[in-house]
Amino acid sequence: MSLIKTNIAFIGGSSTYSLNFPEDLKIKGIKVLEKRMYPTPFGDSPEFTFFEIDGEPIITLKMHGWRKGVKRADASLQIFWVFEKAGVKDIIVEGGVGAINRNFNLCDFIIPDDYLDFSLRKDIHLTDKYLLIMRDPICPALSQIIEKTVSDLFPERNTHKGIYAVTDGKHFESPAEVRMIEKLGGDVIGQSLCPEVYLAREIGACYGGIYLIVNRAEGIKPDWSHKELKKIFYNEAINMGRIIVESLRKVKNRNKKTCRCRSLRKKTLLK
Repeated sequence: MSLIKTNIAFIGGSSTYSLNFPEDLKIKGIKVLEKRMYPTPFGDSPEFTFFEIDGEPIITLKMHGWRKGVKRADASLQIFWVFEKAGVKDIIVEGGVGAINRNFNLCDFIIPDDYLDFSLRKDIHLTDKYLLIMRDPICPALSQIIEKTVSDLFPERNTHKGIYAVTDGKHFESPAEVRMIEKLGGDVIGQSLCPEVYLAREIGACYGGIYLIVNRAEGIKPDWSHKELKKIFYNEAINMGRIIVESLRKVKNRNKKTCRCRSLRKKTLLK
């Protein structure tokens, strides 16, 4: 299988879904190389775009690989199988999330540092080779790069740390579920961080992300509106795209010794 080798990947989510990423950004130093799908042991992959930033090859795809007729768990397995074959070691992701924390406002950013997994997509793995230690589940070094990028580009915007609670969707959560998650410490709710964070650790890659507050979770007043949600997605896509590109630029030059993510994958003790 012919595959461009790269250390860096970007998984697009809902906040850049309205873009042809990276072409629509028209940023100097970006060159699209090719777009391809690949056969994997878990079914045919989504379409990947290979592009360069200042000569550095990067692999990306839209909307977490979610598409009609493919289970989300299978999409994640397809993506990370391709990432492993490409040699990916640093992964940046983005998405839209709902705010539980009442100090978070619409269009704020959150760079999560931990998660709660309420999804049903359990026991998803590429092999049985590894014990995955979910200490430092979100790479602190990648998070620092993203936070610095946001501060440089949008110093007036609020950027939070916090806990990302993962649910399955495609529906939003009930007010009772939101109250439960709030009591357990969740700050925002989304649907994509798991199983991606597990699969990133399995392939020995660092994983960090930035998420846009696009609505308030159910029961957190005032109620969100579909019109408002749509407006945020379309108005903020270019901004999120700029954050991603400038973060990716910094990733290639980062000191890999500033995190311990890759040491938290151990050979399984179960044979």
